[in-house]
Amino acid sequence: MNSFIEITGGRELSGEVQVSGSKNAALPILMATLLTGQECIIKNVPNLEDVALTLHLLEQLGADASYDGSTIITKTDHLTGSEASYSLVKALRASFWVLGPLLARAGAARVALPGGDAIGTRPVDIHLSALSKMGADIKMKHGVVVASAPAGLRPANITFPFPSVGATHQILMAASLVPGVTRIKGAAKEPEVVALADFLALLGVAIEGAGTSEIVVEGKGDLSGATYSLIGDRIEAGTYLLAIAACGGRGVVSGFVPEHLGNLLTILEQMGAEVSVKEQSVMLTRQSELRAVTVQTEPFPGFATDLQAPLMAALCVANGQSIIEENIFEGRFGHVPELRRMGAKVVLRERTAIIDGVLGLSGAPVEGGDIRGAAALVIAGLVAEGRTQIHDIVHLRRGYELLENKFSSLGACITCRPEEVEDYQSVGC
Repeated sequence: MNSFIEITGGRELSGEVQVSGSKNAALPILMATLLTGQECIIKNVPNLEDVALTLHLLEQLGADASYDGSTIITKTDHLTGSEASYSLVKALRASFWVLGPLLARAGAARVALPGGDAIGTRPVDIHLSALSKMGADIKMKHGVVVASAPAGLRPANITFPFPSVGATHQILMAASLVPGVTRIKGAAKEPEVVALADFLALLGVAIEGAGTSEIVVEGKGDLSGATYSLIGDRIEAGTYLLAIAACGGRGVVSGFVPEHLGNLLTILEQMGAEVSVKEQSVMLTRQSELRAVTVQTEPFPGFATDLQAPLMAALCVANGQSIIEENIFEGRFGHVPELRRMGAKVVLRERTAIIDGVLGLSGAPVEGGDIRGAAALVIAGLVAEGRTQIHDIVHLRRGYELLENKFSSLGACITCRPEEVEDYQSVGC
């Protein structure tokens, strides 16, 4: 049954919220469990649709997996398949990353070209070029990547033209089962890359340089099992911090490493918020009016593209003109028409959004088109006068665990109801 989220806005947010484990770390780490026949235990796993899809993929490939809503136990004695179907890859583009583990362990793979969020093409050419340098024979047939390495992959020196997180995940995993040294230059530095490297190290892979632009991987022909607890979700943390900044008030967001936010805290201070940082939490206070800022998305440690839409929602009610330049993905402004429905003044010029702050937004029915765009609409609804209904919330379920509960704990008036329910009183509002 389809549901929608309804928000009655105009309240300050206060209290404390703890973020879940990182979805963007969970997906590659779960795929990396295919590299070993031993048992792997992954803790602090968020209960999200994308995680469920990944588990389904692992089981299709031969994994025996169990999940209790927080911990996943998986063991893949033997791969019983080597194909990631179009239906899966279309629903979750990260499933394309399984190509590397399958090639490394089985010597063959058939993986459909990616789908996923409607936020640009996100080409996979650099994935395929790097795997080719490692000895894979790659062909494209009917929208499917057909890859083989009957003699096994070989170590290689890889240079990425752009620090792609997905390609870095892909080659880290592929190189882990290849005896010898593989060097990755131009690697992504994101915390999720470091998390994957940490997990692979527990399996027995020697890795140096994770978190820098050059990673050295010394693979092994046989890997062990491991127990690993996921890092906190920095994008979820940033979303809640931006919501508190947009609504005003004082709140604590905990359960993550603040340094993983890159330059977001500096941007929040430029917007007029006060931040206090501890080892695993950030307290944010915003009592004065929001100020406009100029921001561009960049690879880590720059401003994360996944927080571009939530930031825009906050800037819609900031004093002055803000500018956001999207440098990572083209077409990542799908949330703009919905924000305009709520009274936002946003002009788009290719990869740049110009936001003129308004005194207030008004509640309206809107639709979330992707994970972070839908989160932006939640923030806009929290700020807006009146009621906002957010439809097509499947995207929120892909990226935010217990979203309504967590915002409610901060004092928000937010609830989820079946689509046919049109008139009701939100509990606690």
